[in-house]
Amino acid sequence: MQRQENCKGFSMIKRNNKKIYRRRLKTQKLTEGLSDEKERWAKDIESLTNSGGLIPGNSIIAAGMVAYSGPFISQYRIRMEQDWRAKLKEYNIPFSDLITMRKFLGDEVKIQSWNICGLPKDDTSIENGIIIDKSRRWTLMIDPQSQANKYIKTMGKDLPEGLDVLKQSDQNLMRTLELAIQFGKWVLVENVGLSLDPSLEPILLQQISKTGTSATIQIGDKNLQYNFSFRFFMTTTLPNPHYSPETSVKVTIINFAITPLGLEEQMLAQIVALENPNLENKKTEIVRKNAQDKKELVNIEDSILRSLSETKGDISEILMDETLINKLQNSKKFAAEINQRVKDSKITEAQIDEARESYRSVAFRASLLFFCIIDLSTIDPMYQYSLQWFINLFTLGVQNAPASQVLEERLVHLNNFFTYMLYENVCRSLFEKHKLLFSFMLTYKILSAAHKMNEGEWRYLLQGATGDVQLPPNPTEWISENTWPETYRNIYGMSELINFDGILSDFMSNSDKFKTIFDAPNPQDIEFPEPWNEKLDSFSRILLLKAIRSDKVIPAIQKWIIEKMDEKFIIPPTFDLSKCYKDSTPNTPLIFVLSPGSDPIADLMKFAEEMSMTKRIDSISLGQGQGPKAEKLVKDALGRGGWALLMNCHLATSWMNDLEKLNEEMQDQGTKDFRLWLTSMPSKSFPTIVLQNGVKMTLEPPKGLRNNMLRTYTQLDDKTLSDCKKPEEFKKLLFGFSLFHAIIQERRKFGAIGWNIPYEFTNEDLTVCRRQLKSLLDDYVLIPFKVINYLGAEINYGGRVTDDKDVRLIKTILKLYISQEALKEGYQFLVPTYYQPNVGERLNYIEYIEKLPLNPEPEAFGLHSNAEITNAQNETRILLETLQSIQPRTQQGAGKCREDVIEELANFVESKTPDLFDIDEISNRYPTDYQESMNTVLVQELIRYNRLLAIMKTTLSNVKKALKGLIVMSEEMEKLSNSLYDNQVPQLWAEKGFLSLKPLASWTQDLLDRIAFLKHWVDKGTPKVFWISGFFFPQAFITGMVQNYARKHVIAIDKLQYEYIVLDTLTHTGVTEKPEDGVYIYGIFLEGTKWDFKRHLIAQPKVKELYSDLPLMHLLPYDPSQVEVQPKDPKEKKIYKYQCPLYKVVSRAGTLSTTGHSTNFVMPLELPSRDDEDVWIRAGAAAFLSLRY
Repeated sequence: MQRQENCKGFSMIKRNNKKIYRRRLKTQKLTEGLSDEKERWAKDIESLTNSGGLIPGNSIIAAGMVAYSGPFISQYRIRMEQDWRAKLKEYNIPFSDLITMRKFLGDEVKIQSWNICGLPKDDTSIENGIIIDKSRRWTLMIDPQSQANKYIKTMGKDLPEGLDVLKQSDQNLMRTLELAIQFGKWVLVENVGLSLDPSLEPILLQQISKTGTSATIQIGDKNLQYNFSFRFFMTTTLPNPHYSPETSVKVTIINFAITPLGLEEQMLAQIVALENPNLENKKTEIVRKNAQDKKELVNIEDSILRSLSETKGDISEILMDETLINKLQNSKKFAAEINQRVKDSKITEAQIDEARESYRSVAFRASLLFFCIIDLSTIDPMYQYSLQWFINLFTLGVQNAPASQVLEERLVHLNNFFTYMLYENVCRSLFEKHKLLFSFMLTYKILSAAHKMNEGEWRYLLQGATGDVQLPPNPTEWISENTWPETYRNIYGMSELINFDGILSDFMSNSDKFKTIFDAPNPQDIEFPEPWNEKLDSFSRILLLKAIRSDKVIPAIQKWIIEKMDEKFIIPPTFDLSKCYKDSTPNTPLIFVLSPGSDPIADLMKFAEEMSMTKRIDSISLGQGQGPKAEKLVKDALGRGGWALLMNCHLATSWMNDLEKLNEEMQDQGTKDFRLWLTSMPSKSFPTIVLQNGVKMTLEPPKGLRNNMLRTYTQLDDKTLSDCKKPEEFKKLLFGFSLFHAIIQERRKFGAIGWNIPYEFTNEDLTVCRRQLKSLLDDYVLIPFKVINYLGAEINYGGRVTDDKDVRLIKTILKLYISQEALKEGYQFLVPTYYQPNVGERLNYIEYIEKLPLNPEPEAFGLHSNAEITNAQNETRILLETLQSIQPRTQQGAGKCREDVIEELANFVESKTPDLFDIDEISNRYPTDYQESMNTVLVQELIRYNRLLAIMKTTLSNVKKALKGLIVMSEEMEKLSNSLYDNQVPQLWAEKGFLSLKPLASWTQDLLDRIAFLKHWVDKGTPKVFWISGFFFPQAFITGMVQNYARKHVIAIDKLQYEYIVLDTLTHTGVTEKPEDGVYIYGIFLEGTKWDFKRHLIAQPKVKELYSDLPLMHLLPYDPSQVEVQPKDPKEKKIYKYQCPLYKVVSRAGTLSTTGHSTNFVMPLELPSRDDEDVWIRAGAAAFLSLRY
């Protein structure tokens, strides 16, 4: 018995020993496992303890960034954090060194998961991700490249509840949101505009009510259960929206527009993935593995701490937990492995990064080029390009660029090949007038990024001279007095640039040596006078040409592009429909961007025949009620693999949202043969997404008389030419109509001297004239020239013509080509080159047309040769103004910052702005008087100028305060500051001011001259001679003069006419007495003609003298019924009278204002001439009160 008990005791001791041993082992494992954790946790505890006092300061910066930094770009965000850190230091609030929102709120594991979902890896995008994650208000993301859109959609894919994607225009928007709120779904509303739907307000303000454990929200008349898993996002593709303060306080606005640095990183990853995929895959795998390891470590640590906290009792209870002990063992082992992997990966990652950096130049160039093309959308709404389209093109470029085993050579090939490939692809979607502009901008951006541009000269080229310039006498005989102020201002402004130091004194003392530039037919190619030929590079030469020969700036720009890039960058690729088709897919629509007179349908049908698709193409012209039919047509074509053509999309603006949806629905659905073809004039309502991802093509009508007429005759056949009872007359008059059609279209290129308003004449106009001509010739024995002219000039073509001066012009032009004389073979139309050819077949006419010059002289249009100079100057001005409009509103290069420049200009203009007139005091001195209407004219003028001066003083003061942050920089103030910086008259002033086309510097001086004229009138009494250019509303002045005459002579005012007596022997300074009746006026300029002082009539102008002065004029009312008709001497040469239109400014076109007068046209001036009036009508001769400079 005793022995049994001893055995039992021994067994128990043995079991206890084993148990103790096991516990000791577990204790050892637990101790060893926790020892490493203890060391790490101790460090964490110490760090947390030390940072505990820093949390308030760090939280201020992080909270401020989340609340306020969203709309700003990276530079401003960095400055905000720096400023806040400085303020915290000032108030002795402790914070971590160089603390940022990312350091304080960023979770690297979470950030990595965001990157995997498509969030770009640059700092700004990471900050945006943090703001989305942490913001209490729902986010509205400014997302022109759709990066945020794709990121949210990718994040939403993995959600069990799912993501609903809507548009603000969707009819079921609120219903979908109501369901999402109840079931905790995410909702993304795309493409929101500048205003949000008012019905969203309860959701945006998160008006949630809690009742017990449940939460509800009131939307309309519905009380809905609120699920806190619900999240709401909004995106807009507007690149620079201005949201009202009311909208801004309801949402968190985040600027997701891609940054150059962010895109550079994306393109670097792209190029390395294409050129060295193993390298990029290894880099991606390391980053992914590191993030996964960190995540695993955090999970293990959380699990250990949770197990320790959940285990109740003493240490014995912990020792009983086998899972916890094993977890600790694994944790230790796993942590060691991870730490070793991290060390190894850092070395590998550094090696990979070094190899990746060798491709940095290609990524930098790609980023640069993308930001060059997205600027184009501000020029025309159809110039839209998506980032995805750009990346796809870049991939093609890398794959097709010339290969090389030498990395440096390969990088050069990649840059050169892709730059030209982008130029080619973008050019086909640009109108002709913008192709050189794109080349110029491309060249500038590339050189500027390489620090090879003089930024001061670039800004000067675009903006011209600013500030006050005292005008000295003209030292030359070859620069006219009218152009001297602008020439001097340009040279004076250039003299302040480093490379032009000394040019002002050289020009003033040795002006004749610069005459070679003025006289040369191609001054861009000649040697400049020394020392400037040696001193100036090819870009600086453009500035000097702008001052002396602005008509040759464009050839000089072309020469500079050839020198810096290549000749191929000024020769746009020819239109190739088959190439565009190859670049498309069933998912990418092909878009014809139309221009007046263009019709791509014939080319498309011909291409369809080549592709054997003639029977599989269906078309519809959009318009009211055509939307459902168009949708059915597209879906039918999608199903059977055909082509669908939707024409004139700009006429169906209300259906454009449906087109966007249709385009989204057809993604990855069509067969390989399916294509969607669209045609549209430029329209802001055209869906941006469709434009960005589509293949855009511009097809313009042929340029030049020869090409225009060739198109007309290639579309005719011999049967059409002979299908008339009077075939000879028909062919001759049809040729006249064809030449007339080409003439009136090509006159548009000359600007206002060609047409006051550039009308959109089409081939259909000519077709109708041809049919009517045949009908009239068949029906009448004698040719009814009057009827043909009337139908052509006033109905078929004239139906589009709205300006009465243009109506007079088109009638004058047509009667030259449709007349009895035009039936004579060899009859010359204005110049010997263009004559009536012998009657023949269609090919005979084509042979004749092909011999015509490619670039006709202005005389062929009835214009003076100066019109070509005007045309070239207009092209230069438009090119530079357009370039200026898309320049970034930031300071580039060294020198004063942009804000300082604006403030300096504001101070200058403010110092020059005169005080307001005392209207009450002046009204007492010049009361309303029946006998003197000029008193009323004066007071009304002063009231108008006071309005302008008042708004100038107020806005200049406010813009200076806004620059200093004393008041809010409103949209109005921002536009005004931009105008000051660009040397343009602010819109706020232009709306209150007199009509003017001058830049700000010249406009300011003009304003001072006008105020001085009126002040002299106020101080010295009614002038003897009136500077008519100084009037705000010259029509009122003319009316006042006529009223004085009518009241004095007691004649009904509507019976009076004017006599225009040109006093070319007097000057306005030589007049000592007022005229007994009427007024003396001066300050009128002539274009297209000049005053001949010897013959006392108008004559052809001098070459290169675009504008000349009309001498002092006596404007005298008279009663025609009281004038005796004098018998004419038959020996005396006939004097014609030209009704010369007088305009305020050289743009000529105007609108009818509320006063019943045109905003531009003042009155006709009757000027004597030896030539028939038709000569001056075709020449576009006109008079003006103000020029562009």
